[in-house]
Amino acid sequence: MSDLKENPLRAEKRRKLHALKELGIDPYPHEYRRTHHAADLQQKFAYLKAGDKVELEQVSLAGRLMTMRDMGKAAFFNLQDQSGQMQIYLRIQEQNDVAQKSFKLIDLGDIVGVKGFVFKTQKGELSIHAQEFQILCKTLEPLPEKFHGLTDIEMKYRYRHLDLIVDGDSRKVFVMRSKIIREIRNFLDSRGFLEVETPVLQPVYGGAAAHPFETHHRALDMKLYLKISPEIYLKRLVVGGFEKVYEISKNFRNEGIDRSHNPEFTMLEYYEAYTDYKYQMRQFEELVAHVAKTLTGSMKVRYQDKEIDFTPPWHRMTVYEGIKKYAGIDPETISEKELFNSIKEFGSALEKPVTKGEMLMEAFELKVEEHLWQPTFVLDHPVEISPLTKMHREKKGLVERFEPFAACMEIGNAYTELNDPEDQLNRLQDQEKKRITDEDAHPLDDDFVHAIDVGMPPTGGVGIGVERIVMILTNQPSIRDIIFFPTMKFK
Repeated sequence: MSDLKENPLRAEKRRKLHALKELGIDPYPHEYRRTHHAADLQQKFAYLKAGDKVELEQVSLAGRLMTMRDMGKAAFFNLQDQSGQMQIYLRIQEQNDVAQKSFKLIDLGDIVGVKGFVFKTQKGELSIHAQEFQILCKTLEPLPEKFHGLTDIEMKYRYRHLDLIVDGDSRKVFVMRSKIIREIRNFLDSRGFLEVETPVLQPVYGGAAAHPFETHHRALDMKLYLKISPEIYLKRLVVGGFEKVYEISKNFRNEGIDRSHNPEFTMLEYYEAYTDYKYQMRQFEELVAHVAKTLTGSMKVRYQDKEIDFTPPWHRMTVYEGIKKYAGIDPETISEKELFNSIKEFGSALEKPVTKGEMLMEAFELKVEEHLWQPTFVLDHPVEISPLTKMHREKKGLVERFEPFAACMEIGNAYTELNDPEDQLNRLQDQEKKRITDEDAHPLDDDFVHAIDVGMPPTGGVGIGVERIVMILTNQPSIRDIIFFPTMKFK
């Protein structure tokens, strides 16, 4: 690593590297032909009994040297590849001159290849008797001896490559993450959705109340923003006649970092014409329950030593019901002044009153969310915080929106989408006025307004925070544990 001084261990590894080169041995060959991965061999030869060997079948394996017991004339060592580890037995006298010289100059962490036959030791461990040995990559950085504890947390995130080498559980988490995303795709594809892509660089950001990252395009001499949401573009596709679309993509929000937030994160959004938020609630719980059951074998999972039951139907609770139950105030009768005083008592950082709807959601966040451990749909939000959502068909001042919660975290967001062009324009114009004091307010997007003028059918739309689903299904306490390379302060 460029920021580390040459310590004695690195200096010794560098000495061996130069010694290999002086002997005319290439420590970085261009390729190596292997026949199997470790897991393949473990499965294929599981039937062998202690002492059995299969000398007639040659196999080759390549991987990182993780442990070694050098007994002088022979050695046992473990190779690790993506699939797992395999024990290797090597007799020095059986190797050619180049291999013998190479073997004397290897270290833990080096990448090597072996060819030989499979046998099972008297202790019952499947192994390869190496008849050929080749160094494939001479390393300079020693592997860490220990990789746990608070002092190593930053190292774990910053040097993820080391984490993946030495921590098998960490590798399993990321394999599971990949499977979760694949199963989400399978679910939506099976229901006739079309996967699409929308621009990452956008001239007008939108689809969420969030602060964007800005950049500048030199050729067009214009400001662009990294997308905070694909919503506006996906709705334009629905207008264009694609009735069931989804995107799994990176979103970017220039905001804080904590255990459930990273400035760059993965979002699933899908839109389905001729549906509403009630239909999408059912589909949402079916999707998450399906992924949990398919990948864990159960709709009940353990997260941070507590059970979460994703079995449909999930609990339904309105925003007002939650505030009445857990904050002890009546959203319908409380005055704005009383509401502001209440949320300040709850610990709100707001310095002055805002709209009643915004203050109600502040109360909800401070007093209600901590009680939402089991999967719960929170319904019917104030219109002030939902500029892209259809008005509630029965409740004045509210919209048809739900936010699903689990493990006291919001894991998604969904609407009956607003498709009244005049109402949509008025609400976006109101948002534009708010931008004087609220930089997260939704900007006015003329192209989106034009699309709604063209006509969007009744539509239900859903967003899911993929990382939060992954956190729960892999039992990881922080979003940083399930993002390969979380955002870190540059050293």
